[in-house]
Amino acid sequence: MRVYVPLTLPGLAQAHRAGELGPGPLTAYAVTPALREWYVSDDIEELEYAALNRAAAASLRLLAGDPKAARRRVVVAVDVPDGAATVDPDAGLDPSSLGEVRIPGPVPLGKAAAVHADADDAEADVSAAADALGAADQGDDDAQFTVDGAEDHELLWFGVQEIPQLIG
Repeated sequence: MRVYVPLTLPGLAQAHRAGELGPGPLTAYAVTPALREWYVSDDIEELEYAALNRAAAASLRLLAGDPKAARRRVVVAVDVPDGAATVDPDAGLDPSSLGEVRIPGPVPLGKAAAVHADADDAEADVSAAADALGAADQGDDDAQFTVDGAEDHELLWFGVQEIPQLIG
């Protein structure tokens, strides 16, 4: 099963040093029944892209909580055994947790398929979005527009062997 783990660049650096994503439990995003129902598609690539975007939004929340982190969203795509990621049955009722899964323990970084991260030119918009997130959560339409601006930037694909250059 492919899951998408939201991180920040400091979190990616820590995972690289430790050789694993963790400790658990880890919050990740995957193609869940609720995500399938919400996205209304049978195309697995589209569904995985939706899960990746959910993880990117979670990465933005991590950035909002860590003002010293470089303002780039980071998501690690990891393959875990079926059944290793579980869905909270009550979470399916909450639109903000669509696609959210829990992994009980650490995951070896060697299981990562790829890293997705913002390009350098996204930093200004991602920074503004992280700063506006609290106001957007409170219903401020202008702040939500700023948060949505980060979504205009596609995450780039990086091979796992490129992690040292990303965190360098």
